[in-house]
Amino acid sequence: MKKTGVWIIGGIAILILAIGGYFMSTYNSLMTAENDVDAKWSQVENVMQRRADLIPNLVDSVKGSMEHETTIINGITEARKVYNNAGTPEEKIAANDQIQQGVGTMIHVIQESYPQLASNENVKTLMTQLEGSENRIAVERKNYIDEVNTYNKQLVRFPRNVVANMMGFEKKVNFKADESAKEVPDVDLSGE
Repeated sequence: MKKTGVWIIGGIAILILAIGGYFMSTYNSLMTAENDVDAKWSQVENVMQRRADLIPNLVDSVKGSMEHETTIINGITEARKVYNNAGTPEEKIAANDQIQQGVGTMIHVIQESYPQLASNENVKTLMTQLEGSENRIAVERKNYIDEVNTYNKQLVRFPRNVVANMMGFEKKVNFKADESAKEVPDVDLSGE
């Protein structure tokens, strides 16, 4: 009977160690995945900040030549302020959408209405930098979306979801485009 009791206690101890090891391993992998999501978001913010830093240079370069486009310039400047004051990813995404729309309109206006300004080397360089920033943002958003998707999948798979719920892990909100992004912008360059 003593041997049986030792085997039972030993079996229970091994089972507890296995369950504890699984919980610890799952917790560590979920923490790593959550940190990866945060790192991807930081990179999205990094490239959005790069663009926000370029905007004042472009605005200063074209300000004198764009008298009747002050609405565009003021809108971009205001959106940039909102972006710099945003605290959450959702607020940053909303502000970024405003900046993106204004910059796109400004680039089209410059190219169409001010060909002599668009041919200025400083303006060309800044516009190229802004277009490059837009591409970087798109790439980093995709990387963020992929990382959030991977993380969220880990949270719903059994038995990881049990550990995730017990440890307080929550699904991450993925990037969603602004509703206005679904519409093709109407750029009127007639000056009327």
